[in-house]
Amino acid sequence: MSHPQHEALKQFSHQINFALQNYTPHGVKAADIKQIIIAGLGGSGIGGRLASSFFVQSATVPIACISDYTLPGYAGPDTLVILSSYSGNTEETLSVYEDAVKRGCKLLALTSGGKLKQLCEQSGVKTYTLQPGFQPRMALGFSLTYLLQILGEMFGREVHAELAAVATAVADTAHFEEDAMQVFNSVKAKARSKFVVITDASYEAVGIRFCQQIQENAKHECFNHVVPEMNHNVIESYYGQLDTVYFFIHANAHDRVASRFEFLQNLLEVENNKVVNIITDGFSIKEVYEVIYTLDWLSLYVADQRRVDSLNVPNIASLKNFLDQV
Repeated sequence: MSHPQHEALKQFSHQINFALQNYTPHGVKAADIKQIIIAGLGGSGIGGRLASSFFVQSATVPIACISDYTLPGYAGPDTLVILSSYSGNTEETLSVYEDAVKRGCKLLALTSGGKLKQLCEQSGVKTYTLQPGFQPRMALGFSLTYLLQILGEMFGREVHAELAAVATAVADTAHFEEDAMQVFNSVKAKARSKFVVITDASYEAVGIRFCQQIQENAKHECFNHVVPEMNHNVIESYYGQLDTVYFFIHANAHDRVASRFEFLQNLLEVENNKVVNIITDGFSIKEVYEVIYTLDWLSLYVADQRRVDSLNVPNIASLKNFLDQV
């Protein structure tokens, strides 16, 4: 019998197509605002970090991503706040909604329902509806695809064709399952070792996403570091053979950064540390979606190897119950 998480992940192409088919223009112009804030947590929040990474060089206003209860002090009527909560009941995001309304911010929302959808309907906030029935961490195809279109409309970048091509590419799930299994087979002997993900700046959000999936699906420690910053501190902990698997994710786009990864690999491998290289041909929408999809499958294979329940999240559920009582 197929695992529910595996079946959910096979819907990735469907999620992209759903967001493409249901997108409608929001009409907010970059000239009318001074900044954008994307608010969300966990599987709902990572879409904002991923989407904003594509517009670092082209955005005419700054984009900030927050995962908290309140907006930064500069937020006001000239701020567009995009709220992302798959369930519509994430308490931090609902708190940001209230804060944004008080400050007179412009608002957009992405949700499948819950209290957030109800509030947005009552106040006339344009809402992009996500199909219900998924766990937030398995619903990234919806939020990321919507967010790329939202930002693309604002900054004059046409993304529909690229996203449609991605939807077609990832429909061949077997190809990505095979690629993920190949990586898994190279690390399964150390599936109980700590995982460390090292990325370049472009792929930082992809690294964070992989860590989140390993943490939630495989119930396993996984941490993300970014080159060149980690070369100024974290590298000093790399002495001897460590009980760690290192994943390098980068575009090989900057000569000096590429040299740093080369040095790191030599430093680690000379002490027989395990390094997995995931080097892409560049930083494009297609590359990012495909790397994410492969690594999502890898997280499920690690979960299966560790014989843990990738579907349920008891610690998170316990925390929510605790917070409901305080």
